[in-house]
This record gives sequence, structure tokens and C-alpha cells, in this order.
Amino acid sequence: MSEGNWTCSNCGGAITTLPFEPKKTDNLLCRDCHAKKRGGNEASATGGEKKMFEGDWECSECKNKITKLPFQPRDTGTLRCIDCYKKTR
Repeated sequence: MSEGNWTCSNCGGAITTLPFEPKKTDNLLCRDCHAKKRGGNEASATGGEKKMFEGDWECSECKNKITKLPFQPRDTGTLRCIDCYKKTR
């Protein structure tokens, strides 16, 4: 980690810590602006909660109902609930 006194080129906010030593300082982004540029959000950049997708699915093994997943399923025929998923890991 590099400690310094830099300014975000997008929002003008203060940057005091970077995970690298910058060679140029004219194009630095703060954590929030970097997350927005990459298409994420502040929560994902700072280790916050994952986005959960709600639906009405069924576990392909035990037939229990699944209402939330940390991803949007493409194929619902192979979905497993958390308990069945842990058994196969």
C-alpha cells in the first residue's frame, strides 16, 4: 500500500491510500469513482453485501423452494439449494 495525498480526477475527493505506487497522478480515481467506472457499486468495492436475485425456483435434488440466489440463473434445471450445494462441495 502506498500512502500519499492525491486527488481523484473525477470527483475531486481526497485519496490517501492506494494499492500501488502511482507513476502519474493526473488520472487517479477514488474507490467510489473506480467502482462506478467498472460498473459496480460502492458496496461491492468496499466488501459490502452481494446483490441477491429473488425468484420462485425449486432445488433439482431435494425439491425445496429457493427464493433468493446470489446470481441470475440461466438454466433452472440444475439449481440446488444451499444445503444440497454444500453436500456436493
